[in-house]
Amino acid sequence: MLIALPKLPLPSPESITRALLELGRALGDSKVLTGDACENYARDESEATGLVPAAVVLAANAEDVRRTLEIAESTGVAVTPRAGGTGRTGGAVPVVGGIVLATDAMKQVKEINAKDLLAVVEPGIVTGDFHAMVEREGFFYPPDPNSLGSCCIGGNVAENAGGPRAFKYGVTREYVLGLEAVLMGGRVVRTGKRTVKGVTGYDVTSLLVGSEGTLGVFTEITLRLVPKPPEVATVLALFDDVRHAGAAVSALVAHGLVPRCLEMLDSATLDAVRAQKVAIDPRAHAMLLIEVDGESATIATLLEKIADVLGRGEGLIDLLAAQDPSQRARLWEARRMLSPATRKLAKYKLSEDIVVPRSRIAELLDGVDEIGARTKVRYLTYGHAGDGNFHVNFLWNDDAERVAVDQAIEALMRLTISLGGTLTGEHGIGLAKAAYMPLEQSEDLMALQRDIKRVFDPKQLLNPGKIFPVRPGHGAC
Repeated sequence: MLIALPKLPLPSPESITRALLELGRALGDSKVLTGDACENYARDESEATGLVPAAVVLAANAEDVRRTLEIAESTGVAVTPRAGGTGRTGGAVPVVGGIVLATDAMKQVKEINAKDLLAVVEPGIVTGDFHAMVEREGFFYPPDPNSLGSCCIGGNVAENAGGPRAFKYGVTREYVLGLEAVLMGGRVVRTGKRTVKGVTGYDVTSLLVGSEGTLGVFTEITLRLVPKPPEVATVLALFDDVRHAGAAVSALVAHGLVPRCLEMLDSATLDAVRAQKVAIDPRAHAMLLIEVDGESATIATLLEKIADVLGRGEGLIDLLAAQDPSQRARLWEARRMLSPATRKLAKYKLSEDIVVPRSRIAELLDGVDEIGARTKVRYLTYGHAGDGNFHVNFLWNDDAERVAVDQAIEALMRLTISLGGTLTGEHGIGLAKAAYMPLEQSEDLMALQRDIKRVFDPKQLLNPGKIFPVRPGHGAC
């Protein structure tokens, strides 16, 4: 375990026994796992390992979710919501054991509405499957986290997931029109709308999006769709140095060019890509992966402008266009496999997801170099350069290096905030970054959010220990 668990009170054996009994009666034993079957639910795709839950509820419908949260509150047992379990910051890790409420079996697409350009889905639909489904109908759902082949829409909404296409199209929040959510105790609320515009009351939908499973559990999600772009083109820009690549990003943005994706890979990351048998010019020490979409004429004009801007900058080695859809797919598969590929480079890896203003990218890269040199911790950097969202990966092999790694991570967080950035762009805070929240947010602001949490979850039983640092004597919040 690389990420420590906060110390919170555990549910009593008596409350667990009562909860298990009531869950079995309400849902049937086939929907309630206990014993060894629960071990796989103690972790997600982060470097945190939680306590093995006493039970895992395999929810098949909204009523299963409602009854679970009703029983959990009445018995005083904490609940950890879980969809695909692909999170990177420990959001689905059960800190105190209790009950894991799994919604990944709720996969129904209830509606795809061509006239209103929306879809209504359950939280367990896999994001990549949903992409394929709506694109067959001529529509487009832009959010594309790199784990789209296994992550679920419910988790995407809970974390406000992004992805490479966020530069042009925005993140998940921009596509969530409404939600059905169940609160602790079993209260069901419907938020939002099915219309393009609507400002009735507080924007509770936006509050729930990105709340990391701490306020409610989603049972139905209404999503906005857009028309599918008729054509897509992908180009690689190879540079002799990562700073020249960073300067190229700033130049493209300054000229008002908005590709749908603008990804940057540094030299160490390119070595990881080469290890996946992707042929990349050995002279290249940085790469931009640029993708544009639209009508044929629009794409041609945009590509010409991109080539002109890049050609006027420094350090460009080559500009290569993917020749067909299969080549595009291979390039993106290599990009999406970066996280597992970098795991092979060392025994341990922690990936930090931070964001800085695009105008400060060069300073971020210089700062990361300085942190690496000072702490002597190996690192590599890649990410969504178009919106300043980078994944800085720290790698090490010996447990004795962990102190230096922790120093490097804290230094990165402080650097990010000093540059006007934010601690996370798409992975969320979860367990991994809770300790750093005071770097970005004042105590008054965190207190306000804790108050909101208490309104939704007075007993602090829903996904305890996440987002906010645990204060001694104050329970989960």
